Amino acid sequence: MQSFQWADYTVKAGMRYTYRVTPMYGTPKNLVPNDAAGVKISVTTEAESGSASGGSAVRHDIYFNRGVIGSQAYARRFQNEAPDPEQPGSPPMKWLSRGLYEALIAFIGRARNERYGLRAVFYEFHYLPVARALRQAVDAGADVKIVYDAESSAKEENVRTMQGGTAAIGHRYPTHRHRRHPAQQVHRAARGWRSHRGVDRVHQHHRGRDLRTSQRRPHHLGCWDRLGVSRLLGASGAEPDADEAARPNRQETPTPAGKPPENSAVPLFSARDEKDSITTLKWYADRMAEAQRLVCFTVAFSLDEVFQEVISAENDVLRYIVKDDDLGDGETIGHDRDVLFAGGGRLEEGALKNFLGERGNPLNRNDYIHTKFMLVDPLGKDPLVVGGSANFSRPSQRTNDENMLVIRGDARVADIYLGEFMRIFDHHYARYVVRRLQEEGQSDPSAGYLKDTAEAWVRPHFDPKSYKAKRRRYFTEN
Repeated sequence: MQSFQWADYTVKAGMRYTYRVTPMYGTPKNLVPNDAAGVKISVTTEAESGSASGGSAVRHDIYFNRGVIGSQAYARRFQNEAPDPEQPGSPPMKWLSRGLYEALIAFIGRARNERYGLRAVFYEFHYLPVARALRQAVDAGADVKIVYDAESSAKEENVRTMQGGTAAIGHRYPTHRHRRHPAQQVHRAARGWRSHRGVDRVHQHHRGRDLRTSQRRPHHLGCWDRLGVSRLLGASGAEPDADEAARPNRQETPTPAGKPPENSAVPLFSARDEKDSITTLKWYADRMAEAQRLVCFTVAFSLDEVFQEVISAENDVLRYIVKDDDLGDGETIGHDRDVLFAGGGRLEEGALKNFLGERGNPLNRNDYIHTKFMLVDPLGKDPLVVGGSANFSRPSQRTNDENMLVIRGDARVADIYLGEFMRIFDHHYARYVVRRLQEEGQSDPSAGYLKDTAEAWVRPHFDPKSYKAKRRRYFTEN
């Protein structure tokens, strides 16, 4: 309403929709449609699983859960009931999954006999329905091996899952216990998949097929071998230090000099940077700085200085930032009005008239955002998508076992990620604004939100200095 940007986040993947857009005239309480001036627009949504576009040879299967227990839709559909994670087929869990859990189970289910193998790396291996699926693969004869974190706070539940406290796993389950220094974490993927338990924070599962160079083994499998064998005890029987662990990752997946090759999918495994180095973070920040029109950036925990510098620059690039919580001490996004920030949140009872109160997250302490991805000019002819398990943080590059996938030139992938980003941003931006107004004592739950005249709302959309005018142009011109 009264905007040149509108979104429908109820659409399904791989479907064709036709929208009719009709201008309305008059006053807010006496609107008159101009049907003759209306237009129809047909769009086809991208399928979650499908072939690449834009010249890339890699097929990408991409799934996002809804991650919105704290939402009006969940409150209305399920009356804010607590979802039961042990019942993935229940209506609340299926709605929250949005196909992600089902796709992961189907992926594991492909290992249906002794001809198949699964190699998995888990930071939080807590979700028994997934553990049971892996056990079924073992029972079918598949070669299944797991590396899991046995040092962090996730250790106890990981061990219980591996030991089969509910007979989900059993003794036939081949395992590797990964010995780590306390500061280091396994935070990787199972052959490109990321699996987490929390359903009130947004997660993505992104599977890239044929991520290999020439006749070499798939990069993810080579990485698993280094974790599961060479790094298990190290050559001397002790855990190798971070620098020693980083060298083979840099050799296997070197950071490109400048932009990655056109129409490419480049994996980057960590630990890869030496102690006190910010080489990889700086490389990501340099890609962000190359944006001509649009940057979309999710931040799970902290906003590093290398990104703050790029975000704070005065220019005409729209920079959308969504973070799990508010900016922390010492974090800044500058004063450029082309930077839009949203911190994760939910609506309390009575926050807005006719809106329901939204529930907190009963499943995970990280309530809102846990995706890690960056989009650079996703609507342009040469989009760049960076996503994976790494938090865009220094530990994620120096000491943690992480993965990132840098995809250049694939319009389909960029479209899917942009749609998901705007869903996350719009959801949290409204709640962030309400919360900030409440904190400042300026919130009015009964306030109207339609301007009385066209002049009052149209002008910013055509003011070259306004982010609304840039958004109108950037989102419609390729």
